[in-house]
Amino acid sequence: MPAPTHRFTRLGFQIPNFTLPGVPDAELFERVAGMAGKAEESGFDTVFVMDHFYQLPMLGPAEWNMLEAYTLLGALAARTRTARLGTLVTGNTYRNPALLGKVVTTLDVISGGRALLGIGTGWFEQEHTGLGFRFGTLKERFDRLEEALAILVPMLRDERPSFAGKHYTAHELINRPAPLQAGGPPLMIGGAGEKRTLRLVAEHAQESNLPCPLAEVPRKLEALQGHLDAVGRKRSTVGVSVLCSLVLAPTTAEAEQARNRFLAQRGMDWNTLPEAMKQGVSRALVLGDPDTVSEIVRRKVLEAGLDGLVVNLPGNGHELEAIALAGQVLDKALSA
Repeated sequence: MPAPTHRFTRLGFQIPNFTLPGVPDAELFERVAGMAGKAEESGFDTVFVMDHFYQLPMLGPAEWNMLEAYTLLGALAARTRTARLGTLVTGNTYRNPALLGKVVTTLDVISGGRALLGIGTGWFEQEHTGLGFRFGTLKERFDRLEEALAILVPMLRDERPSFAGKHYTAHELINRPAPLQAGGPPLMIGGAGEKRTLRLVAEHAQESNLPCPLAEVPRKLEALQGHLDAVGRKRSTVGVSVLCSLVLAPTTAEAEQARNRFLAQRGMDWNTLPEAMKQGVSRALVLGDPDTVSEIVRRKVLEAGLDGLVVNLPGNGHELEAIALAGQVLDKALSA
């Protein structure tokens, strides 16, 4: 099979929250489908959902709504036309790799060749405990991910892998129908670990997503370059994006109000937060009006050498107007 050739994620939209103001569960999917459609229409080339079963800390209580990722992506495939679809990122611990390969292949067929496999070690211990998934040590989870990739990568390239490892096995694995994309859906490895995660990117992946503060990006890219040099790959063969939480509004004051509403819904008052917590929230967000956000994207994404940007909109991502504004502003900034 030929080596995969894919367009990289340039501008991705992540949907991390399914507890939406004024939206009952019976209407939830239609609202989410509308959000994905608006993102596609507004210039986002990839739509991502999280692969979780409980809501994450800071985004809300564990009992808030969380839709199963691949069931949702299959449904969104029927409501979108051009956007690629994937998880940011799949927890390797949640599925046997051969089953995951079949799921992603099915998504690729249903979507007409728009699937992307984002994957990582898995990290949310409460979720593993609650659902009965083995968590294990960080080393073990990395070992499991390496074994999983030994099955997934050839499987998605329409090969018939056999593998016998400590955690997973496969024997002349058949995957029919094969993925529609030549060379299989692109593989994105999520994580910013400089020793092992970025080595796996260099060895296996077409894309890397860095969930880290923008200030750390240059160091992460330097580490990735070292791993690429070690395996004889060019940096141009790996698309690197960063994940940001964006609070964007027509004015900075409105963006700050959106941030404050987001915190208030989670039982926090911005005005009474300890200074250290305020600084932590500020580091975690890209916040401002269009000019401010555009300047941040130019300086810390484009000039840093990144290929793309993935954003979620924690303050107002359920509002179609906010998605449209984000697409307009970010597309223009990335084209500068």
